[in-house]
Amino acid sequence: MSLTLDALQRALDEPPYQKFLGIQAVAIDAATGGVTVRLPFKKDLCRSAERPEIHGGVTAALIDIAGDYAVVAKLGGVGVPTVDLRIDYLRMAVETDLHAVATAIKIGRTLGVVDVEVTDDAGRRIAIGRGTYFVKK
Repeated sequence: MSLTLDALQRALDEPPYQKFLGIQAVAIDAATGGVTVRLPFKKDLCRSAERPEIHGGVTAALIDIAGDYAVVAKLGGVGVPTVDLRIDYLRMAVETDLHAVATAIKIGRTLGVVDVEVTDDAGRRIAIGRGTYFVKK
């Protein structure tokens, strides 16, 4: 069973933390294990009340969530547990929506590897990440 855009949005809206973040499903490619999501800016995501810089933990969560659903898009089923997550922060995200494009690199018998690129509204790279997820085939 392939994951549809509507099903992805329902899955994103289910967990309370993901619902709080307000992540929106943008695109899905089940054949390649590709997922694109958008995180709208809101002041609750900032690292300081005085500065509009999005907290790095929010960016990390976006990378992890997008990576998880890239595996689900490729394999079907439900969310998969994260084994490892690596992130390189490239610049501050300041008062902008975040856009994450996750691509499944390799899905093996027990592990799946996904690369994720996060950009701002201007298309500048904010962060890149690689997640490893436990899969059951």
